[in-house]
Amino acid sequence: MKKLFNLFFATLLLFTTACTADDGEIKAKEQALSYDEVSQRIKMTFENNLYQLPPRTQGHYGIRLFRMTGDKKYLPTALYDYYVVSDRMHTIVPYLNDEGFIATSSKRLTDAMSKGTRGKARRKALKKFPEFIFYADELLRYSSRLDAFGVELPETVLNTLKEYDFLPGLTDKTMIRAWAAQLANYVYWLKQLGIADYSKQYKKAFLEAYPNKEDATLSKWHFRNKLYGLTHFIFAASGYYQHYVSTEEFGWILDYFAANQQRVLKDATDDITAEVGISYLLMQKKDHPLVTETKDRLVAAFNIEAGMVPSVSGKIDLASGEHRNVLTYMLFTWPDKMTEGPYFHEIKAMQQYLPTHDFEDYEDETDGDR
Repeated sequence: MKKLFNLFFATLLLFTTACTADDGEIKAKEQALSYDEVSQRIKMTFENNLYQLPPRTQGHYGIRLFRMTGDKKYLPTALYDYYVVSDRMHTIVPYLNDEGFIATSSKRLTDAMSKGTRGKARRKALKKFPEFIFYADELLRYSSRLDAFGVELPETVLNTLKEYDFLPGLTDKTMIRAWAAQLANYVYWLKQLGIADYSKQYKKAFLEAYPNKEDATLSKWHFRNKLYGLTHFIFAASGYYQHYVSTEEFGWILDYFAANQQRVLKDATDDITAEVGISYLLMQKKDHPLVTETKDRLVAAFNIEAGMVPSVSGKIDLASGEHRNVLTYMLFTWPDKMTEGPYFHEIKAMQQYLPTHDFEDYEDETDGDR
């Protein structure tokens, strides 16, 4: 009798546990947010707090939302970025022939890098190319952004970019393994400005720095760096969400993501996960299964109370989380057509608010003393 009672009790316990688990799964499914709900909550979170963000972060958000929607309400926020970049450019243009200024600026930029794994790797790589950071991450970056806004650059700037030899730094293995994505940006910014087309050389160097046959030996950090670099081939070539790119040129990257889907979904950060999904969208592959997989992972990562996708460590911060969340929003709300620009000088309502400085004023002031 005792054995019979124990058997009955054990059966009842298993049945109750199974029912509870089923109820939990049903509730979890009922509570799961849709893609639209997640995207709208992200939008509400950031647009309700937009003016708390740093200027460049506001600009990052505004430019991307304008390119996704074409809505002119994002122009003032994008214009904020124009002001900041224009100001920075005016600071450095008078000193483009000043070796002391360039050396000091390069050291400042290098010293400001993080103390973590990424910062250490980049500082080590830059020992061979100490001034690369100034020419690439300041002069080239600001030039490409102004050009994207339709601003005509002075010959002084364009000639300085033409005279600096970017190729050794762009194709160096240590450099690629320290910041693959940023180098992809530099390659396509140089192409955008008509300075040089190093896209073939960079692809070759990238594949030599991160050969697929050695993937199994890559740490999580290096695997993420490789993925980040791959997405930025596509992003940079698209002018950052201004036009589609061809599968003929970049299909090999989608093939890589598909072949490594499990590790991508397991080891990529949420930022990179969103970028992988958007990479398919930029090649008009919105129905690919990996697009759905990336969306589902980001829904699972979404923090309902915070109204955003937190960092890998669970940190809730608007400024540092904007990149991750605007990408998630873009992935979930991808438009049928992207909008180029904004070209502020062609928008009558914005013309009275544009920076009034003339870069040509500095043409003959390139050997000043800071």
